Amino acid sequence: MNTTPSTPPRPARISSIDALRGFVMIVMLLDHVRETLYLHLQVTDPMTVPGTPPEVFFSRLAAHLCAPVFVFLTGLSAWLYAHPDGAPPRDVRGFLFKRGALLIVLELTLVNFAWTGRIEVIYLQVIWAIGFSMLALAVLSGLPRWALAGIGLVIVGGHNALAGVLPPDGLARTLWTLMLHRDWLITDGPVRVRLSYPALPWVGVILIGYAMGPLFGRAVEAARRQRTLVRLSLGALLLLAVLRGFNLYGENTSWLPGASALETVMSWLNFTKYPPSLDFLLLTLGVGGLLLAAFERASNASTRTFAVFGGAPMFYYLLHLYVLLVGYRLLLAVFGPNQGSRFGVDADQFWIVWVVWLALVPVLYPPVKAFAAYKRRTGGAWVKYF
Repeated sequence: MNTTPSTPPRPARISSIDALRGFVMIVMLLDHVRETLYLHLQVTDPMTVPGTPPEVFFSRLAAHLCAPVFVFLTGLSAWLYAHPDGAPPRDVRGFLFKRGALLIVLELTLVNFAWTGRIEVIYLQVIWAIGFSMLALAVLSGLPRWALAGIGLVIVGGHNALAGVLPPDGLARTLWTLMLHRDWLITDGPVRVRLSYPALPWVGVILIGYAMGPLFGRAVEAARRQRTLVRLSLGALLLLAVLRGFNLYGENTSWLPGASALETVMSWLNFTKYPPSLDFLLLTLGVGGLLLAAFERASNASTRTFAVFGGAPMFYYLLHLYVLLVGYRLLLAVFGPNQGSRFGVDADQFWIVWVVWLALVPVLYPPVKAFAAYKRRTGGAWVKYF
């Protein structure tokens, strides 16, 4: 998921961006291990609280952090690319168009094949959403920053008002599905297409990220940047507490008291991801902003490890998908199907998903680190895209 140009090591504010990107990608791995070994017991969106074990619910909830933070950082990184320190501004449109188009092509080919080892159904998922968002930002990047921020906030805050609205079948329905409605696009033929990530809310997120770029300019002191991030993040979480606490707006499914305190908490935190509701984005971007401030203050082995993963995101994304594909095929060949036609862990053995996740992180680290180092020293243009 590479959305930033290859650059030499930068000051802490840039390292914190790579660290946060890498952190959410490691968390993403947990969710993809779940989808590999626990797919026979799928979760809904939003999740069905009475029927979803807490360990599955909170693992899935942690993974909610990934896409919003990554799309936000994509916008932020695009602004930094357009405004390099100590150099004249660059036209970001070509950068965004090329990388956005590449991401969509990769989604249609290598990424879709990696999920099942075949392409019978094309799922337009997070890579599609990031690619489309980059194309949209390329078109809109010439607008004043206040206008980009305003458009982004209107999209993020307003799209929930359109929930459940569907135009009649036809071109309008197709365009609406691409933007706001998770559904099938093509249901017949040799290859079917299903839209999993409606694009419009993600365009709002990338615009907000781009508008936040000047906060990371060299003229802004680190302490001021961190205070601003913390205040904005706490403000988002406070707004979430009010909107969600009183079931006012921002989530299509109201929370309800459960049979236990834990179920009540799960109901309160049960947000819609497809498309991401306002409450979903307030939670994830609020937490992400706090982590970004914290990672800038910290410099230790953990943040440096996260930054390695964040420095070669597209390479990591493809690598981890194919490692999971090959690993699953080997397990299926050795042990055979034990969950219908699939191999998977039993409902009371979800801990195995956590163990596999933690074991894969050090396995993936050396090749990602080697590729990131290769990116820094090579002159090959193609490498910069990964």
